[in-house]
Amino acid sequence: MDARVGEWVVTPRIGKPVEINALWYNALRAMAEFAHALGAPAGEYSAWADQVQQSFARFWNESRGYCYDVLDTPTGDDPALRPNQLFAIALPDSLLAATQQQAIVDLCARELLTSLGLRSLAPGDPAYQGFYGGDAQRRDGAYHQGTAWGWLIGAFAEAHLRVYADPAYIQRLLQPFVDHLADYGVGSISEVAHGDPPHQPDGCIAQAWSVAELLRIWQRLCDA
Repeated sequence: MDARVGEWVVTPRIGKPVEINALWYNALRAMAEFAHALGAPAGEYSAWADQVQQSFARFWNESRGYCYDVLDTPTGDDPALRPNQLFAIALPDSLLAATQQQAIVDLCARELLTSLGLRSLAPGDPAYQGFYGGDAQRRDGAYHQGTAWGWLIGAFAEAHLRVYADPAYIQRLLQPFVDHLADYGVGSISEVAHGDPPHQPDGCIAQAWSVAELLRIWQRLCDA
């Protein structure tokens, strides 16, 4: 989320972003496992991970039924509904209870999921931009404010599989991407799509991280 136009930072994330804390927690758990496998002391990593796990409870927004996007911003805790919180479910070590995981997956499916990825911001947010186009300022202004990103289908698929264990649903979810191979950058997956229907593909016509996540999830289904 690095869009910037001159001195205007479109989506400043000063504070404690939800996905960074989920990644940090998983890194600590992984280091503890590595240390244990190598016969090295693992206690410090495990202790730090336990501390993160306890602190992460602050992210849960009880009144809205999902996670805050960023804690302790200059204007307080940010309740924007974004897909970033899916990483707290999709990564190997989740920080959320099963009921919280289901609530987030269901809400993201309803508000963020499109045929070509996940919106970067829910349509009900005042800052939502459903059209990606125009000059550089307009494009960058929409980039992380509603534009749908193909690569985020990976995190959503992992989270949905953890909650529902339904590979058939994920396979159906990927079918529009298969169709997309013939309608924009032929033979590849685009970078982004418009947040508003009909979710026209846009941005780079062949984006490596979009392709990589589609291949990873497809392989995940094949291995299931």
